Amino acid sequence: MKYHVIINSVKAVEELKDAWSNTDFIQLLDKFGFEDADSSKPEELLELLFMAISDFEPEEAATIILEYKLSNYLNENQIEQISHEMLLDKISEEYADISLHHELFNINQLLYKAFNGTFPNAKATIVEFEITPNKEVTKEHVLKALNVTLTNNNVIKRLFSSQLAGKENFDEAESIIWDLTHKGENAYVLTTSEYWISKDEFTEAEFDATIVEFEEEEDDD
Repeated sequence: MKYHVIINSVKAVEELKDAWSNTDFIQLLDKFGFEDADSSKPEELLELLFMAISDFEPEEAATIILEYKLSNYLNENQIEQISHEMLLDKISEEYADISLHHELFNINQLLYKAFNGTFPNAKATIVEFEITPNKEVTKEHVLKALNVTLTNNNVIKRLFSSQLAGKENFDEAESIIWDLTHKGENAYVLTTSEYWISKDEFTEAEFDATIVEFEEEEDDD
């Protein structure tokens, strides 16, 4: 499959729209010892949560939020380790299941704001682009197309070179791109971590890309 891609904009953001709901805030307030949060005004919930969080030590607060969001995916030891690494800005993107990176970003940024910068300030990357033809535009195809323009030090190119070349299955693409939204005709918007794609890593704004599909080898039996 051959594509023509036009990059219209690339921006770094410190928070994602709708990352947290009022229900999340109410349940977290309860976990941080704030009673009757459900009777508070919706527009006050976030500030109340920041106040409640700041009464705890940073690492303890991180553990509480990690348990709330990721206890179904991480065990107690993993949560303890990640809460420590988040504070030290040493958390490895490869540490947990790749599909958790989106949630870890949201948690980190909530803690960053609650503790006024004690936690590192992470960023997400939002790319607005056009791709022609608008056919079979999957997350995998988009990453393979962007491979043409990204610099050689890009972490996806370094970690997944065989997958990008179609030599191996690229299931990880579904989690590397947090969201891929079709905006009409040939226009799309993708959201990912700055760790995976930085706005400074694009070398061309318009380019052609040929996608190589991975094909499973058939057994001789």
